[in-house]
Amino acid sequence: MIDQVLIPLLKIVIVLNATLVAVTYMVLLERKVIAWAQSRLGPMRVGPYGVLQPIADAIKLMIKEDITPVRADKWVFTAAPIISMVPALIVYAVIPFGPTVSLFGRKVSLYITDINVGLLYIVSVASVGVYGIILAGYSSNSKYPLLASLRASAQLISYEVAVTLTLVSVILMAGSLSMVEIVNAQYNQHVWFVFAQPFAFVLVLIGGLAETNRAPFDLPEAEQELTGGFHTEYSGMRFALFFLAEYANMIVVSSVVTTLFLGGWLPPFPNVGALHLLYYVPSWTWFLIKSFLFLYLFIWIRATLPRYRYDQLMRLGWKVLIPLAILNLVVTGIVKVMLM
Repeated sequence: MIDQVLIPLLKIVIVLNATLVAVTYMVLLERKVIAWAQSRLGPMRVGPYGVLQPIADAIKLMIKEDITPVRADKWVFTAAPIISMVPALIVYAVIPFGPTVSLFGRKVSLYITDINVGLLYIVSVASVGVYGIILAGYSSNSKYPLLASLRASAQLISYEVAVTLTLVSVILMAGSLSMVEIVNAQYNQHVWFVFAQPFAFVLVLIGGLAETNRAPFDLPEAEQELTGGFHTEYSGMRFALFFLAEYANMIVVSSVVTTLFLGGWLPPFPNVGALHLLYYVPSWTWFLIKSFLFLYLFIWIRATLPRYRYDQLMRLGWKVLIPLAILNLVVTGIVKVMLM
């Protein structure tokens, strides 16, 4: 009863609450980093150095009037942000934050579950989130959200192909779809996959930016062109759900890239005996540090790179990333066969 029900429920509660808190303060971090990049201070008024600004923002969104356009499809209009948010949260079910450890004499795994098709589960569930954007654009009965939803669907299709093909290269290296086994494979092969698959690492990182609609691929929002994109007609808590989904997806991409390419919870150079002291740092700490570095990179890119034109976005996806992903997969397969 304890191992099958209580402990998994406790893990789910901890992960969901940690994700919500992380999303809240990711917004503050982004505002601060972009402010520093522009020689500003960012939020400073609410709390010391603005650390309570996310709480003020959350309260504001909760008490703000929630408006539904008169001609909108009300049920779909309400369901769309939920459809975007839920996939972003349930992906964490298979992300391993650490190995199995002994706690109070009981073996406890630092992940909710481990399934033998964990990576396939992540790709499948993460792809559902775009339906929320498409339905938001359709149900708003407004031209700007509709154009944004069309952009989002075309963008997802373009980059999902390249990312999926690239992930097959990682599967060939690890010999498993299990996220835990992929980390173990990096330990057993004495190399992080970022060194064995550098092209795959770059392709997944670029594809992750595009699939989460982050700059320089934030065409579905594009305030200068679409006045806010797919959430133009949203306000209050429904707008907050879209916001939550975007930043939760950023954390998902960072966690997946960390697991697939940077050894997950493993410390740097885990097979070097001279660095064995690094194992005294808790495994989940290494995972969080690596994930944070990717989140910082997401923000840094937004602060420095201009938005792509839409034709440039499509050209990059179909004429550059997909051919490179196929080439990388073919080379990986050939090397794998030669080493067998």
